[in-house]
Amino acid sequence: MTSTTNEHRDAEGTELPDVLAAPAPIGTEISVTGRWTPTGRRHGIRATAESHATRAIWNELTRDAEAQPGVLAMEVNHAIGSDAVLVHLVFADAAAATEFITSTAADRLAALRDVATPELHLVRGRTVDSHLGAAFESADIPVVTGDWMSGYVRNDGRRTDPRTAVQVTATWTAASPDDLGRLRHIWQQVGTVAHEIEPGLVRFEMYQVPGRSSLIIHETFETTDELKFHLTKGTAARSKKDLDRIAAPENYYFRGAVAWMIRTYSKFMRLPATYVRRGVHLERPGGNLSDGTC
Repeated sequence: MTSTTNEHRDAEGTELPDVLAAPAPIGTEISVTGRWTPTGRRHGIRATAESHATRAIWNELTRDAEAQPGVLAMEVNHAIGSDAVLVHLVFADAAAATEFITSTAADRLAALRDVATPELHLVRGRTVDSHLGAAFESADIPVVTGDWMSGYVRNDGRRTDPRTAVQVTATWTAASPDDLGRLRHIWQQVGTVAHEIEPGLVRFEMYQVPGRSSLIIHETFETTDELKFHLTKGTAARSKKDLDRIAAPENYYFRGAVAWMIRTYSKFMRLPATYVRRGVHLERPGGNLSDGTC
């Protein structure tokens, strides 16, 4: 059964399934997930000297961030199977994120660009202030921002065990503006059906990218086995052909206890993925709503 109130409709007035119509399970937090690709000569799948330098500078950035209370969490790690470095940051609000980019990180970012190139950073929040996107762009960091649309969180929003959890963040872009409504509908169906048949998918979030025919999708799985089911037999497997007809996946970021078989499945599904093990370098006590409360 679906709700008929305006609060339970998306931006185009489409009625949302009840399971997706709950209030946003996040507060003012801003989550940022992005990738830095080291410059210089490539050496197969091994981390290069530039990659290690990139990681070292991000470690310095993490220490700098300890003096900024608005930085709630930072993860920095080498990607699996490539020399890229993946970062995940959570800020208390847009002001804290802007301060980090324009002040706390300013000098380090200049050093970073000497050894690495920033690739697309996905920025999520209830409503992402346009000034924040401009701050990323002024720092020469490609960015896509997403405003909350719909989703759900199980277990009263408690954080999933970080030793077993897998976080998936990605963008999907419709082939044309006319296909955006269909793209949103398919992902709404994914979330609705997954709530019934995939109890291990504990967090499902959809964000609309302003000014683009794109969505940011964020999912949290309790274990890599739950993600395997999602990709091979669950809602991802069932919807992939429909999605491929109207849209293309971009920048799939997998973080956490990702088994090697997941990399095989995601390549088979032609997902442009980066994989990284979870590596918390900074985390404020108590957790936050964006990553789940402790």
